[in-house]
Formats: sequence, structure tokens, C-alpha cells
Amino acid sequence: MKEAEKPRAGEKFCCISKLKVFLLALSFAYVGKTMSGAYMNSMYTQIEKQFNIPASLVGIINGSFEIGNLLLIAFVSYFGAKLHRPRIIALGCTILSFGCLLISLPHFLMGRYHIESSISPSENSSLMPLCFVNQSSFSLPTEKPSTDCEKEPGSLLWIFVMIGNIVRGMGETPIMPLGISYLEDFAKAENSPFYLGCLHTATVIGPFLGFLLGSFCAKLFVDLGSVNAEDITITVTDARWVGAWWLGILICASLNLLAGIPFWFLPKSLVKEGETNEPEEFSKKSAILLQENDKNEAKQTMYEIAKDFIPFLKALFRNPVYMLFICITVLQFSAFNGMISFMPKYLEQQFGKSASDAIFLIGVYNLPVICIGYFFGGLFMKKFKTNISQAATIAFWISLLEYLLYFTAHWTICDPSPVAGLTVSYEGLEQVSYAENTLFAGCNSDCNCTLKVWDPVCGDNGITYVSPCLAGCKASRGTGKHVVFENCTCVAASGFSSQNVSAILGQCDRKENCDKMLHYFLILSLVCSFIFSLSAMPGYMVLIRSLKPEEKSFGVGIHGLAARVFAGIPSPIYFGALIDTTCLKWGTMSCGGEGACRIYDIVTYRWLYLGLPEILRGVSYIPCALILLILKKKLKSSESKVLINAPVEMQAKEEENESVK
Repeated sequence: MKEAEKPRAGEKFCCISKLKVFLLALSFAYVGKTMSGAYMNSMYTQIEKQFNIPASLVGIINGSFEIGNLLLIAFVSYFGAKLHRPRIIALGCTILSFGCLLISLPHFLMGRYHIESSISPSENSSLMPLCFVNQSSFSLPTEKPSTDCEKEPGSLLWIFVMIGNIVRGMGETPIMPLGISYLEDFAKAENSPFYLGCLHTATVIGPFLGFLLGSFCAKLFVDLGSVNAEDITITVTDARWVGAWWLGILICASLNLLAGIPFWFLPKSLVKEGETNEPEEFSKKSAILLQENDKNEAKQTMYEIAKDFIPFLKALFRNPVYMLFICITVLQFSAFNGMISFMPKYLEQQFGKSASDAIFLIGVYNLPVICIGYFFGGLFMKKFKTNISQAATIAFWISLLEYLLYFTAHWTICDPSPVAGLTVSYEGLEQVSYAENTLFAGCNSDCNCTLKVWDPVCGDNGITYVSPCLAGCKASRGTGKHVVFENCTCVAASGFSSQNVSAILGQCDRKENCDKMLHYFLILSLVCSFIFSLSAMPGYMVLIRSLKPEEKSFGVGIHGLAARVFAGIPSPIYFGALIDTTCLKWGTMSCGGEGACRIYDIVTYRWLYLGLPEILRGVSYIPCALILLILKKKLKSSESKVLINAPVEMQAKEEENESVK
């Protein structure tokens, strides 16, 4: 009989109750999965440059994670709640770890990263002629038809990253819905908000660690250990730099594998927390009932489990608050997902920061304040015991305040980097050109330069030139990254008065005001993140309280499903496609095909990057207002029922008192 008894939530395991062991394990799993997600988001710019693919394709790779999640989420949310939840979570962590391994695999299958360059790393010479007037030059890279790129070794290895991301999404699927439902089922009602707060905290710690890891790995060259540091002719701020993206994802794989181990040893179910002081006879009776229930559960067929699926789905679709909340989530998540996916690229292009610095700043400025906001939002909800209507009102006004404040980001701007033929003319006048022919000017028209290569040099006049040849440089001295190009006719043509006009490797540094504007942008981002995070817990409570107890697990799962289908998958794709339209100069692969973008029109980029989320979030406040109206009507109707029933109850009590007399 004792064998049939379910373990109690308060039963100790190494001095900790089993429910708290589950909470700790789940928090660790949350850290692992969110750390992997944040790390991948921070590394997409590195993956873009490693495989020489456009931002729109990076968006597809990003969205592939949601595809993996989508494949299983509805079934896991519904069927998983009726099966052994801890073991399904353990299996999910293991699959998640395998997905991370698949993502890192291309690095070990492809050769060394080819830096698009016109100079030799170790010799005092160039790989191609400089500006030799009236002499033919060979181009680097060789301009073969782009079809040859399909035969290039490693050209399609990015598919492994996409498949790995799909597998990672499949593995992550059971962790949230099954973990939350397990806690809700066996935790005391008053402890549940605290436990959810712990999980929300874990979802902030994970990304923070992921961004720190991303910042560290982005500083390391991709071919770590196999290339001599002196042979690398570019710096971390160069558009061609690729960090060791594969290293961090291997660390994430190990962490997720470890996170799954405790779940294999946790029970299928527990007696609800706090129900520990039952009389012995009652305990025996309950044990018999539990045994009978277990037998009945074992006899259930998949059909019997599935027969309530459609009724549950219909009930959710007929819930107006729930459906409107899904609309809000889709619009808001589309905005935030697109912004977060391309934020490192935005800081790199807009403010001239390295990928490592951009990732570090995002993590340090945004994530700690989000954690604080979650905490105070949950504390406020607990202290004032707000109802669903009050929670919706609080979430609406706090979110609207942050939305209006966000518009000031349009004033945190930095002047475009002057690049001859792209953002300025060769005379130094401001102009933006998407056409390649503007790279030619009178000062380099006789140099027979190729337009394909991106090997920027900074002239003494503070203007960047796409290559030494296009700068009109006729000589060079030095080796590796210390090469200096001399007698540059285009630098002299810009009106720069000097006897020896020269240029050095790399783009020219941005103006000093860029660093100041970056700090303003980051402070604004910090304030907005904090304000918005205050509305997260009230908003989440609206979702939870709009559902019946038996619908919670399934409802949360369908909510996540809708967010992934209509926001998580498409938003990075159309954000990436729009960003691609602002590219001024594409890189070139060794096979001659078009590579990753090297420089963008940052003014148009800024309008798209900031403006599209503003439109999406602005539209989201329409369903927000409708939810407030519905909840206020429900509150008024419930209050009127109480007032109507009150005289009847008073009359009944008076009649009882008279009968007693």
C-alpha cells in the first residue's frame, strides 16, 4: 500500500523538499535554455559573416528555432501534462544540448575563414597591384559566375546551423509549459507567485550570462588556435571580423545536458504542498484512492486523452480576453524579437562598436534592470492583491508610458562614417549612393581597380576608401596590419594639403559624439527596459487569470504557439529583408559570389530599425483597449449581481432569525 502513495511536495531530498528540488532544477534549465537563446542572438552577425549570407537568410536561421518549437508545443502542452512531466523535461534538455552540438558542427567541417583582403599578412607586398596607371590588373577574388559558389566547399554548411536551431527549438518546447503546470499543481496558492518570480529571474540571469559569453567569444578570432595572431590583418571593429561563435555554443550544449540530469530522478506527481499533517486513517484512504487513480490513468488510451483536445481548443477561441491577449503578444513580440535579433548589428553600424562591445553593452545595460522590474512588478501584484481588471489597467498604462518614451531614440543619432563613393563624394561632400559606379572617380579612373573587394583604408584626410586601389595609392611599406599605403591620389584630390598623402588599413574612427550618443541610447534603453518589465507580471497575470484552472497548461502552450507562428518565425525574416535593402556595399566570397553586407546606409537603417517596432507596438494598443473595456464590463456586471443578491441574502437571514425566535 505504501508503494502506491505519491511522494509529498514537502518530502525532503538532501534536506530540501522535492518540490523545491524541482524548482531549483527547473530554474537551472531556464538558465540553460535562455542562455543558449541569448548567445545565439548575439552571434547571428558572426554567423552572417562566417557563411557570407544576407541578413534575410540570418532571419530564416533565427526563425528556424521557433519552427522547432512549433512542431511540438501544442502536443507537449496537452499530452505532456498527462504523462511523466519531469522526464519529458529531461528529454527536452538532452535534445536541446544535441541541437547546440549540431549548430557548432560546421566550424569543424569547413576550412579556415578567408578574410577578404588585398594585402599579404606576412610579406611586404600586395596580393593584387595597387594603382598602376594604364596597366591591367587581376581581380581579387576571381570573378567567376555565382553558380560556382554552389560547388564551393562549405558554401551550404549554414544549413547545419538552421537544422541545429530547429532541434534546439524542439528540445526547449516542454520546459516552460510542463514546468509551470507541475509547479502550479503541487505548490501552495500563496507560494505560486514566488516560484514564478524565481523562474522569471532565471530567464534574466540566463540571457545575461549568454551575452557575457557572447562578448567574450566575439573577441576571439574564429580560427582560434589554428591561426597566428600576427597573421590576422583586421581588428575586432572591422566588418570582416568573425569571432569564435562555435565555442560558446559548445559551452551551452554542456550546460543544457547537465540541466536535464536531475529531472530523470524526480517523481511523476506529488501530494500538494502543505498537505503533510493528515490523520493516518485519512492517509491510508487517500493512498487507496491514489492507487485506483493510477490504475485508471494507466488504462487510458491515447484516444481518451485526446478526445477533449477540440473542446478545449474551442473554449480558448471563444474566450475574448485570451484571444485579444494573443493579438497583443504577436504584435509586441514581433517588435521586440526583430529589435533584439538585430540590435548587435545596429550598435556596430550606427555607433561603430565592435561586436564584442555591442553584445556586452546590451547585456549589462538591459538585463539587470529587467530582473529588478520583474521583481517589483510581482511584489506589487502580491502586496496589493490586484484583480484581473486592475492588473490589465496597470500593464496598459506602464507599457504605454514606455512606448512614448521610446520615440526619443530618434534623437540618439551618430553621423555616418565618411566612405568615398558610398556616403560621401571623393571631394568630401555628403552623398549616399547604392550604385557601384560611384566608387570610380577621376583620381582612380586609370587604376583598373576591381569593385568587388572590400578592404577599407583610412586616408590622412579622415575619409575611408573601399580599397587601396580605389584610394589611388601607388606604393606601400610595412607588413601585415602595419602596412601603410603611400602616394594616394584620391586623398590628395579631396583637398588635403600634404606632401605625402597616405592611408592605413581599416575604416576611419567615428567622431567623438558617437560615443556620447551611444551612452544616451543605452541609458534610454535601460530606462525603457525597466519600465516595460514592470508591466510584465501584471500582463502575465491577465493571461493566467483569463483561463480556467483546467485550461492553464494548454492555454499557455497555445499562447506560446501563436507567438512563435505569427511573430517568432516571420519577424526576423522581414526585419532582415528590410535591413538588406539599406546595404551600400556587399562583400565578395572567394568564388566571386555576393557575400555579407559590409556597410549600410545608417540613416535609412535607423528609420527602419526604430520605426517598424513603433508601428507594430502602436497597433497593439487597440486590442489592449478592448481588453480593458471587456474586463470593466465584467467587473460592473459582477458588482451589480452582488448588489442584487445582497437584499435576498439579508431577507433569508432575517427569516432564519425569526424562525429561531
